[in-house]
Amino acid sequence: MPDRKTGLWIEELAAPYYAFKAAGHTITLASPAGGTPPIDAGSKGDGFYTADAKKFLEEDEETKKMFANTVKLSECDMANFDAIFYPGGHGPLWDLVTDAKSIALLEAADAAGKPIGAVCHGPAVFKNVKGKSGKPLVDGKKCTGFTNVEEGQVQLTEWVPFLLEDTLKGLGGVFSNAEPWNSYVQADGNLVTGQNPQSSPATAVEFLKLVK
Repeated sequence: MPDRKTGLWIEELAAPYYAFKAAGHTITLASPAGGTPPIDAGSKGDGFYTADAKKFLEEDEETKKMFANTVKLSECDMANFDAIFYPGGHGPLWDLVTDAKSIALLEAADAAGKPIGAVCHGPAVFKNVKGKSGKPLVDGKKCTGFTNVEEGQVQLTEWVPFLLEDTLKGLGGVFSNAEPWNSYVQADGNLVTGQNPQSSPATAVEFLKLVK
């Protein structure tokens, strides 16, 4: 992204993390390169840096250590996990969308009927993923994600490599959304998606209904 650094949106990781932990699940943090993933600086700005996000990055010694030492995706085997969840931030539009290991993990998860979740720009990771039918993962499925209107409102339409809403629709996804910046979640089979940062908590709640 010219003249702009991006990465993950920290609240979209922190809120689901604490929801999953409270539900008693063991969590592994993974990223393409391992180590500390890049963070979109905007997610630490006024109005976005939530209590969960601040706790995750600054106050919780366990998560600080986990975040500094994420596992490489190449070292992950979906057979060892019960579910897979992707936070957003614009970062995934540049790396995870074409990451062969991420694609393989998602395809393995779908083949096994395991829960797949993503919020905001997270659903971008589905762009090159095939479902067990051989069609795009989102084909014929209810889904949501960061909308064209929201992308326009943050003035990044011209910078992103593709618009998520258009992409999901183009893949056959049954896309729907709420008004900008309102919480909105869609669930269809083993797939759970959330529209924007405000949707992170509700997306985690819906996702947890599927995790055994």
